[in-house]
Amino acid sequence: MLRTIGLILIAVITGILAYAAGQPDTFRVERRISISAPPEAIYPLIADFRGWALWSPWEKKDPGMKRTHGGADSGLGAVYEWSGNSAVGAGRMEISQAVPPVKVTIDMRFTRPMEARNTAEFMLAPHGDGTSVTWVMSGPSPFLARLMGLVISMDDMVGGDFESGLAALKAVAESRRP
Repeated sequence: MLRTIGLILIAVITGILAYAAGQPDTFRVERRISISAPPEAIYPLIADFRGWALWSPWEKKDPGMKRTHGGADSGLGAVYEWSGNSAVGAGRMEISQAVPPVKVTIDMRFTRPMEARNTAEFMLAPHGDGTSVTWVMSGPSPFLARLMGLVISMDDMVGGDFESGLAALKAVAESRRP
């Protein structure tokens, strides 16, 4: 009887591990919002990391977070490093591509709570009398992340933060509109 239970348990665990191994080895989280402001008014809020304090969802999760800015003041080469509580962790972002006023690409390196290297992109496209802003994060999904993804996906983990960040970006950009 114990042997049968043991074999069933091994089969279940093997099945779960095999299923996780078969999941995609990359992830992508994407959110979009329409903002009643031109791309030229929104772009500086994204391309200058000092402006992120006004809208980034993680800034509110740890107001005592340590922040360091380096490299260029904004755009290509701008660097933002942070270290905070368990809700924000620690890491470094560097703008690797800046195409005013339509695109910002950011190389992201997380060092805590777990190491990861991802890419974030902000794309701004004129839409009616405003702008459609798309925020995407993508990166590799190693085996452990795929195994964790069986319980909670990257989209579940950060999608809500993207939504609240874009809503705050919208509020800031629209409040500055003449």
